[in-house]
Amino acid sequence: MLDKLQAIEDKYLELENLISDPDIIANQSEWQKHAKAHAKLTEIVTKFREYKKVLQGMEDAREMLKEKLDDDFREMVEAELAELKEQSVRLEEELRILMLPKDPNDEKNVIIEIRAGAGGDEAALFAGDLFRMYTRYAETQGWRVELLDANSSDLGGFKEVVFSIQGDGAYSRFKYESGVHRVQRVPETEASGRIHTSTVTVAVLPEADDVDDVVINPNDLRIDTYCASGAGGQHVNKTESAVRITHLPTGIVVQCQDEKSQIKNREKAMRVLRAKLLEAAQEEQRAQLAETRKSQVGTGDRSERIRTYNFPQGRVTDHRIGLTLHKLDFILNGDLDELINALITADQAERLKQVG
Repeated sequence: MLDKLQAIEDKYLELENLISDPDIIANQSEWQKHAKAHAKLTEIVTKFREYKKVLQGMEDAREMLKEKLDDDFREMVEAELAELKEQSVRLEEELRILMLPKDPNDEKNVIIEIRAGAGGDEAALFAGDLFRMYTRYAETQGWRVELLDANSSDLGGFKEVVFSIQGDGAYSRFKYESGVHRVQRVPETEASGRIHTSTVTVAVLPEADDVDDVVINPNDLRIDTYCASGAGGQHVNKTESAVRITHLPTGIVVQCQDEKSQIKNREKAMRVLRAKLLEAAQEEQRAQLAETRKSQVGTGDRSERIRTYNFPQGRVTDHRIGLTLHKLDFILNGDLDELINALITADQAERLKQVG
């Protein structure tokens, strides 16, 4: 491991020289490429340098213990050596995690689709709760939320809602949300006070770059326009501003009616289509390489129940890692870090186990 880490630090120093080179600075596209690569290595190099400092401290302490020392000083050196050993173990684990292969999608923006499942109006209301939960979490991270498409229910929830979240690392935080979310609560319309169970499905897609990730042949598209439905006044209902795009080779259909402009709706629908095509291509690639990886954070199969929100008991349980938190109100208000961090830790532990 030390050899690999030293090679990474050498590369980091090489990039440091490059981004300071006047000739490179003059070529902005070249400079940005090197600066981005340099930034990606900063965390692991900083941790490696801290690790080397601890190793050196351990070596110095061992050398001192070879000398003739009085009892008090020897005890102090031994205590320092024991503390440095603990630090070295912790840093080794952190370095192993930093050296794990990175998900190429982690830094991408995301497109999230929330759809009401079993439970009728109650499921639609909970779809609205999840939409607010995710948007509030995005706001705490300083990320931008953009509504792409929505089909509201009569009671104020969503039969389905599609939106994007734009910000560095958005996919790395939201990717664990794909799956079936189950809610247990007494609906407002339930006179007898019985607890109902409803489900909502969530799909999280990394947003594709226009050029680099997905190339779409215009001849493969069928584009239909129609009058938007739902609230919005006369303009929405009388103008064919809504857009439906069908990708003929795959049969994937996307639509958008959120904007009054047909052009804007088409742009948004194309973003969703690119994300879906990227996901389909990556899923096919994963299937060809190996069977779907089983891990503590689940397979990503959207048919599985990943989490239960129990209102009577005020708890949220993530079934993939067996974590229960009695802070339902905080979580629905966008306080997701504890859940997400636990899922990331479990995923890292499983990947470390797989690489030995």
